[in-house]
Amino acid sequence: MPDPVPSASDLSPDTPTGLGVDVGGTGIKVGLVDLTRGDLIGDRLTRATPQPATPDAIAGTIREMVEEFDWTGPVGVALPSVIHEGVARIAHNIDGSWIGCDVVDLFDRHLPGRTVLMLNDADAAGLTEVHYGAGGGVDGLVILLTFGTGIGSALLLDGRLLPNSEFGHVIVEDIAGRGFDEAEHLASAAVRARDELSFADWAPHVSNVLRSIEDLLWPRAFVLGGGVSEAADEWFPLLENRTPVRAAVRLNDAGIIGAALYAAGHSGVLDLGGVLPDGGV
Repeated sequence: MPDPVPSASDLSPDTPTGLGVDVGGTGIKVGLVDLTRGDLIGDRLTRATPQPATPDAIAGTIREMVEEFDWTGPVGVALPSVIHEGVARIAHNIDGSWIGCDVVDLFDRHLPGRTVLMLNDADAAGLTEVHYGAGGGVDGLVILLTFGTGIGSALLLDGRLLPNSEFGHVIVEDIAGRGFDEAEHLASAAVRARDELSFADWAPHVSNVLRSIEDLLWPRAFVLGGGVSEAADEWFPLLENRTPVRAAVRLNDAGIIGAALYAAGHSGVLDLGGVLPDGGV
């Protein structure tokens, strides 16, 4: 049997703690987070994403999972969607009925009486990497890009989140001269797998995307995540853009940690020095 998840009653009162939820197309992960270190406390809980992945089905699963932790504090939820003015605007790998969903009302119904804060999943990962990972200690603009089925992105300026960027949809010119397309249609990890590209063949496409972004924003650093970041030593040296590139280090737990941090910061549990967007996203 799996180990039981840690209970809130087992936590040290001296450790600022949050609870984060990371919703993916295939799985939902929930964990308690030590907000001083940015580490999970005990084991995370994972459930399969319900199919169809409708708002009520996902929110109901999250309610059941949160209740297993005996947690009454703020809950942060990282969603594969743009959350703008409390409404989900897109739906990546979840049901299309999320588009236009009032997520504030949704979680008020499923987690009544609780403080629930929602944000984009790449934004959650970006917060994690800047506060606890590879983006720490960089003054100015840090851009996180996650390479997977698509390309997710997060912008953090001096640690302050600029929410809901979608650089995977930036239009760039194909290096083969075949025209223009979205960045994620040319350089995602899914494209690499589909076309059976070696790192040497794939890296020029990634470099092309990085150059297109850095010509617009001139960041101080890129943090690159996704499963391919585990092989950073094999392909980072092949990149030809000018901005320093760092490999994400939090990987599978970044969404949980960033969501917990976001909720704790907005609810006043933790003072983050004004680095979160006013009023949520």
